[in-house]
Amino acid sequence: MKKHCLTFILTASLTAGAAWAQVEKAAIIDDFKPSELNQPGQEYPQVNSQGYVRFRIKAPQADSVRVSLGLGGRGGTKLTKNPEGFFIGTTEGPMDEGFHYYHLNVDGGTFNDPGTLNYYGSIRWESGIEIPAHDQDFYRLKNVPHGHVQQILFPSKSTGTSRRAFVYTPPGYEKGNKRYPVLYLQHGWGEDETAWSNQGRANLIMDNLIADGRIEPFIIVMTYGMTNEVKMGKIREFKIEPFQTVLVDELIPYVDATFKTLASREKRAMAGLSMGGMETRMITLNKPDVFGYYALLSGGVYLPEDLKDKTKPRLVFLSAGSKEKPDGVRNAASALKTAGYNSVSYVSEGTAHEFLTWRRSLYQLAPLLFK
Repeated sequence: MKKHCLTFILTASLTAGAAWAQVEKAAIIDDFKPSELNQPGQEYPQVNSQGYVRFRIKAPQADSVRVSLGLGGRGGTKLTKNPEGFFIGTTEGPMDEGFHYYHLNVDGGTFNDPGTLNYYGSIRWESGIEIPAHDQDFYRLKNVPHGHVQQILFPSKSTGTSRRAFVYTPPGYEKGNKRYPVLYLQHGWGEDETAWSNQGRANLIMDNLIADGRIEPFIIVMTYGMTNEVKMGKIREFKIEPFQTVLVDELIPYVDATFKTLASREKRAMAGLSMGGMETRMITLNKPDVFGYYALLSGGVYLPEDLKDKTKPRLVFLSAGSKEKPDGVRNAASALKTAGYNSVSYVSEGTAHEFLTWRRSLYQLAPLLFK
């Protein structure tokens, strides 16, 4: 498992500041603007055109405020108290483009920034900030036809309860009797079934690809991968069987019975980021007759011997950020291709184990599915 899954150990929720590169201290351009993820009417945090982040936290009774967002290994960004009781500070360097989780440490306690919206990561609701990316157009909210993301509750005999999933249906789904392929898309450790829509903007990526005529529309199903009960560092103790039962024996039949799907292996894909990639790998190897397309996003690799003597996948997609271990996915995809598999690798330039890597990966993956 180790050689296949090293990238699982770093997770989306723990890498808000871990992907920093050393940069020379340059003059900070004073063009800070409120983050696009701020609560309505909140002026801080702010982001400038270089990717620096500036914070202002009102805590007149506090002695110390530190923001977890900052240079990896340096404890984040320490804020300085002014006479008015505001703690103010700017990150030591520019952040990577894209979405990051963060929180405040106020006199030793962990709190969210009241200025920002919250996102589920690190097994808690965390503050979120968006550093505008140079290529953000593909996940931007545009004036195009939009699909719907709806919550469903499906029965689960194996867990003795109803479980939740979110389902993206493409624009025009409600009209006519057309049936659609389905991608089952998994989140990472510390996250849940809201991650791909909220942090990942999967629905907007799909809407824009469909509007551009780059893909045939398909459905996306996102459910909780039952991963967060595993403590960090105890990943080898994770057992796939309970979630595999929920996904394969309970959720898929429910989706096929409830939505207008093309209920066949050739029209069904599974993908996941980080620990969700580990789940994808395990389940597709255990159930090769259920899924025809496999995708691991910063989630390890397949080797030719893993797939030998199993029903052949129509596509194996492997991706990572350039600040992770990109040669691993490149080499694995090359080995699979040499062995006769349709395999594609993708490396997100300038990103680490973070959501811009996975947004870009989905953008690259989607046009390859269901061909």
